[in-house]
Amino acid sequence: MSELCLHKPEPSPLLAAKEDPAMVTLCLDTLRQRAARENERCLRSASDTFLLRFLRARDFNIDLALKLLVNYHKWRDECPEISADVRPFPVIGLLHSGYHCVLKSRDRTGSRVLIYRIGQWDTKQFSAYQVFRVSLITSELIVQEIETQCNGLKAIFDLHGWKFAHALQITPTIAKRIAAVLTDSYPLKVRGIHLLNEPMIFHTVFALIKPFLSDKIKQRIWMHGSDYRESLGQHIPLDILP
Repeated sequence: MSELCLHKPEPSPLLAAKEDPAMVTLCLDTLRQRAARENERCLRSASDTFLLRFLRARDFNIDLALKLLVNYHKWRDECPEISADVRPFPVIGLLHSGYHCVLKSRDRTGSRVLIYRIGQWDTKQFSAYQVFRVSLITSELIVQEIETQCNGLKAIFDLHGWKFAHALQITPTIAKRIAAVLTDSYPLKVRGIHLLNEPMIFHTVFALIKPFLSDKIKQRIWMHGSDYRESLGQHIPLDILP
């Protein structure tokens, strides 16, 4: 648990080092105006800091940033069982179990690296919605970091200990909502998803999620099996892993 990023995010200025202030201002003004015309709910939070998350997540493409902003609010409205409460207290037991951590060191591209240990998820105590909420809590913290907004994240799922009880938790509804966050409903760039120790039963669950994923996300998913160190090391430096 010592590596879980539940502390105050890194302090940083409003702009990243290579961003042009005039260009950023123009993009912010344009996005804010178009969001107001699209739907008033898109401007519930309209600070520059908030809107910049969506612009950076889509490399300052206004059309794509607006689509992401609209989808973000739509997803939160449609999934109150996940998004309404992002306090850590209700899932503190899952946090203390070692299920999830955020590495202190970034990878060589500046991406945050997140680890999920599925075997630490006790399905008798925590539902899939609560597990999903842990990811959202972390995302709400790291998305405040400008370096993470620019360079995104990579996730490692260690599936050692995956059981039939875990598979039963992933319903079609859950699968669709997981896919929505991974594809176009949250302002973080998913640079890679790495699966380790995946058992045969997991492939059935993955087949349920896969149709909802974008082609881009599908191309960023790697299954490394149980002998994973060499192949995983091609994507993430092994010396930063626990």
